[in-house]
Amino acid sequence: MRLHRGLWALLPLAALASGLSSSWMVPVDHDAIKYTKSPVDDPVARLQKRIDSGAVKLKYEDEFGYLRSVLQELNVPVSSQVLVFSKTSFQAPRIAPRTPRALYFRDDVSVGFVRTGDVLEFAATDPKQGVQFYTLDQGRSSHPEFQRREVCLQCHQASATMGVPGLMVRSVTPDRNGMPMMAEGGYITDHRSPLKERWGGWYVEGNTGSQKHMGNATAGADGVLASEEETQNISTLRHFIDTGAYVSPHSDIVALMTLEHQTQMENLMIRVGWEARIALFENEGINRSLNEPPGAIREATQHRVNTAVEDLVEYMLFSGETKLTDPVTGVSGFTEEFQKAGIRDPKGRSLRDFDLKTRMFRYPCSYLIYSEAFDNMPQIVKDRVYQRLEEVLCGKDTSPKFAHLSAADRQAIREILIATKPDLRNSLRG
Repeated sequence: MRLHRGLWALLPLAALASGLSSSWMVPVDHDAIKYTKSPVDDPVARLQKRIDSGAVKLKYEDEFGYLRSVLQELNVPVSSQVLVFSKTSFQAPRIAPRTPRALYFRDDVSVGFVRTGDVLEFAATDPKQGVQFYTLDQGRSSHPEFQRREVCLQCHQASATMGVPGLMVRSVTPDRNGMPMMAEGGYITDHRSPLKERWGGWYVEGNTGSQKHMGNATAGADGVLASEEETQNISTLRHFIDTGAYVSPHSDIVALMTLEHQTQMENLMIRVGWEARIALFENEGINRSLNEPPGAIREATQHRVNTAVEDLVEYMLFSGETKLTDPVTGVSGFTEEFQKAGIRDPKGRSLRDFDLKTRMFRYPCSYLIYSEAFDNMPQIVKDRVYQRLEEVLCGKDTSPKFAHLSAADRQAIREILIATKPDLRNSLRG
């Protein structure tokens, strides 16, 4: 998705008829959502409860503050570290090519760290209420407290996040100070993006062969990025930054690719879930006004849900994924650690198994189908997702958007899901 200045205008509700690609901003305090008014239950909120009860005591270090301790308590792997040096955070004055911001993540939470920064930054997914934003003061405290930051929605609820509170990976053309060069535009990237548009303003360690990307480079006044010889297929960041100033010396390409896929998949799950909740709320209002039985689903409501679900199913099955023309390899150990966390079927297969030769995953169906966010979507959404998965994976839907899935791919994904996703088994055994 290309970014342009002044892009994010609000669209009317009717825009949904053409799918989520024409995003409108979901009203966060709609009676069906109540984003700012409802209690939350996300990884950061759960950690705060453990701190409050005395079950956890965060450890403070002079160099990193609470970073290491928080990563450990949230079970976020250090190998997930990626480094961004473009000034695209509210701590922008402290971010530069020599002092990049570090991000760490797992499936449902991410942590941001800035050298000499006043706070740690967090984005955590509540399984029903979507992404919640927090900071943690980096001053030593006898009782550390995470603070919710709804002000983050100024940037984190936009067309780039499907109109809901969410996350994105942004690729820009940075100048030598890390400031995005607005005249050059930019991109929101995910697994569908050509590699040549990815990672502007990020450090990228690893090998992509002959495939070029925008990482590791700054531009002069003419907007031209530094020589590719200095920025492609690098195995160390030592000539860019002081790697000892971070808890890991790496910014791994496979971690970046995973984060890209994950951000937009999370946004889609939240968006489709919220859209269904609003549709059902309005559906019940119509039922009451017409004295019809509660719970009766109107045709227009089902159509609205089906339209939203289609975008989700296409994305989760990697429709439109950019093909790799050379193998991609990382350097940090993230690849191996990520795969070890996979739920495996009796044949030892997992949706977290990478391919990285011609595509990202060996079995192209998003591992976030196991997430709490997926499981907490309204039943009307899950029923439709499962119906569409059955149609695609059983070969009933052979439309061009799923042509990238071979018969062997469909069978393998179907078998993995039957073995590892209990509430999906009946749908896929048809």
